[in-house]
Amino acid sequence: MNTLKLTPIALVSALALSACDDDSVSTSSQYPAEWEAIVIDTETETYAGGKLGTSFISSQSAYEQPSPATEQQGFASAFQYGEYSFERDFNTNTEGARIGLGPLYIRQGCLYCHPGYGHGKRQTRYKGTDQGNGYLLVVYDKETNGYLTSLTGMPQTLAVAPFKAPIDEDQIKIEWKNYTDEWGNTFDDGETYELIYPEVTIPASAFYVPIQSSRGTIDIADVAVRLESTIGIYGTGLLDAIPADSIIAQWASESAHATLNPAMWDQATNTPTGLAAYKCADATGDYAGKTYVKRFTYAMTRPYIEDGPGANAIWNITNVTRKDRRYHYMTTAYAETASKDPDVQAEFYKYFPNEKKYDNVEEDIYYYLLGKDKEGNKVAEIEQQDADYVNFMVWHRGLAVPAARNLDDPQIKKGHELFRSIGCASCHRPSWTTGNDDIVDPNGWLTNNDLPRYPNQTIWPYTDMVQHRLFMENDIRTGWCRTTPLWGRGLSLICTGAEDRLHDCRARNVLEAIMWHGNAESDARWAVEKFRKLSKEERDAVIAFIDAI
Repeated sequence: MNTLKLTPIALVSALALSACDDDSVSTSSQYPAEWEAIVIDTETETYAGGKLGTSFISSQSAYEQPSPATEQQGFASAFQYGEYSFERDFNTNTEGARIGLGPLYIRQGCLYCHPGYGHGKRQTRYKGTDQGNGYLLVVYDKETNGYLTSLTGMPQTLAVAPFKAPIDEDQIKIEWKNYTDEWGNTFDDGETYELIYPEVTIPASAFYVPIQSSRGTIDIADVAVRLESTIGIYGTGLLDAIPADSIIAQWASESAHATLNPAMWDQATNTPTGLAAYKCADATGDYAGKTYVKRFTYAMTRPYIEDGPGANAIWNITNVTRKDRRYHYMTTAYAETASKDPDVQAEFYKYFPNEKKYDNVEEDIYYYLLGKDKEGNKVAEIEQQDADYVNFMVWHRGLAVPAARNLDDPQIKKGHELFRSIGCASCHRPSWTTGNDDIVDPNGWLTNNDLPRYPNQTIWPYTDMVQHRLFMENDIRTGWCRTTPLWGRGLSLICTGAEDRLHDCRARNVLEAIMWHGNAESDARWAVEKFRKLSKEERDAVIAFIDAI
């Protein structure tokens, strides 16, 4: 076993987070004086996804590998079929394979947003057909911070004939601006860095739908636009296997030292509110009415992946229906607008001759777009077959995490120690232990026998699964963002062609990402101050370690 011993002087950080099973953590810059030295087991940490979830491929296909659990548990063939669903575009044909695209959509396939299965790339324009554009538009009311109700939560900018997109993407403008921090983008030893951030504008003329929020119709001046990029898909199944009570315990522990999102956590009683309040809209049987702990997306809007990012995205990004999503990802505001559009009315039956169901073309368009009948029943044609969806979820949950690399290298060892000693590990919690990993599917579809599982694994995602605020220029909507896992990100350049980081790809490398944590109000300010006091050699070591994991 290769070990690294850290002294109490070197610690000064949340070292109890490393390889131990204790879920406790301090997110304060004040630490107990009685902390003792600990041993970091680099051999164990090399298995970033545990023995069941780690791949030792570090080439261009590092993010695409099946986990050992996938192969050992008999899912190798299903994984390959599911991979096909991810890698190929959907189409508008009425017969054949991969049918059902639209009527509105965000992308035609998954690889547009997830190049090389990884994080999206920084863009200078918004085009849904651009490869590597992992951006989702976040269009919201400045006053309420709520999404525009006339748009879907993830706004669509593409449409199949004869329909028109809710937003004309040709009018979306992305401008990258330079930012100078309070230190003049310069370290005390003279090393400099650059910081940039996006400003996105959409004029009123770009909106096909009314500009409405929970307050009703609002002026375009009241609308804010932000970008949120996709993150890597690999390892999502392992995060899915973290017990819900462990996530709650993490929030409870951090509540004693840090301000948490009041929409998620009641600090007065130290109990979850919104964090443990997710309900599946389509849940039936034993799942009906039950709540679940949120863990996925920047805003922590989703619980288990069986009703989470991938299960949701394979439906709403492409608008391809299946048996538990027999309706379109659509707003009534759009359906009403399109149903009254003379251009759409004139062409509707040409493209949809079998949709003459009601008294007039306006009603036929309206109910077709919603995928419902007049009684509210979900009646859209099933486009993705059951086996295809199950295979897709096998692939989604079956992706491995790349192993950490070169942890015994002297520079990376030094960075490993410094990462903890300056406080990075207080939010980027190194390890978690998975539970029994019983499959939880609020839709009542998938069970333990259907998907790869990762019981009782020590995994190293480097996230506390908690939301924090960095107070960046043109920050994420609400300011609250789940700590992004760091595992595997050092391979991004070879796998995706870019190293872009943070929620909108504003950081073009690790150093820029660190310095975006440095706002005077940031929850990570104290750690950045410590980072700034390091020598260049030490700063480079921290970056080398982050790339290694």
